[in-house]
Amino acid sequence: MALSDIRMVDAHIHQWDPFATPREFSAVAKVFRAVPLPIDVAKWLAPRKDREFVGDPSAYADEYLPANYRADAAGLPVETIVHIEVAWTGPDKSEETAWVAGLPFGGDNPDLGAIIGNADPAAPDFAELLDAHAAASPLLRGIRAHVAHHPDSGVRPYTKIESALTTKEFLNGFALLAERGLTFEAWLYSHALPDVTALAQRYPEVPIVLDHLATPAGIFGPIGKHTGTNPSQRRELFVRWRDDLTALAENANVVAKVSGLMMPVLGHPVPRRGTSTPVPVLLDRIRPLFDHAYDVFGPDRLLWGSNFPVDKPITTIPDGVEIISTAITEHGGGRNELEQIFRTNAQRIYRIES
Repeated sequence: MALSDIRMVDAHIHQWDPFATPREFSAVAKVFRAVPLPIDVAKWLAPRKDREFVGDPSAYADEYLPANYRADAAGLPVETIVHIEVAWTGPDKSEETAWVAGLPFGGDNPDLGAIIGNADPAAPDFAELLDAHAAASPLLRGIRAHVAHHPDSGVRPYTKIESALTTKEFLNGFALLAERGLTFEAWLYSHALPDVTALAQRYPEVPIVLDHLATPAGIFGPIGKHTGTNPSQRRELFVRWRDDLTALAENANVVAKVSGLMMPVLGHPVPRRGTSTPVPVLLDRIRPLFDHAYDVFGPDRLLWGSNFPVDKPITTIPDGVEIISTAITEHGGGRNELEQIFRTNAQRIYRIES
């Protein structure tokens, strides 16, 4: 079933300029701009956990702005995007929100429909930072905190705290999101799904968006020191993910993104630069994850996001859309379900005007 007449909302993209804004990868990007070295040098000099997470560092060595996204969307009817915070290292995280709001969206590029800023509910200045984000743009709809930690030390962490969602400081600060009518964007590794469930039960008034179906790292192949090393272990990982996702979906305040399913950290083999994994291969690979998410959340609580350019080493945006739309229709979905997942659910969750 074609999507050509559905004006799509891409509910998860990243924009960056490592040369003009402070990012974790700014120093490396500047070195490779100044020194004519092959980009693969960066890949092999980086720690293994970083190599396995990014797959191919080329996207991080350059800017990724609205025109780059438009080119990658390759004529798809993407009308609006949602920007998700990414790797800003400046002391004032609200500056990223202001920067994104000033990018040239609209016109030939998609419109900017919503911004998710970076803030940590456990931080003592959380309230002030939320207000600064809101002052930076009226499109602020929520925040994402860096809470992803993995029990395998060989898998790239985003915090040193093993259960960041459960600390007293985080839980106390989280209440401020309800006061301000903001969402919480939850990105973490799948073993921490029970922590999201507990959070959703404690704060049923806060909309929680689960990013990337909780990134079950290693589910498609070995990564880290001991994750996904054999089919039996990967099956155990899937079963635990399946059961924990089922429990999370029982909470009506949680929706989930069918996004990031092509992230290299899942264990996808990375194809040669400039090529993509064939659509049938990826569809077969991700189908058990998608089918279960569809069964437990239903089409009215799933959102599509390209996660570009993070997923770019594995697939293209058009191929990713084909994979998800095919999975929807083969699961019995029709025009209404396609429109929900590719458009109207994101409009509702992020309060995007149609």
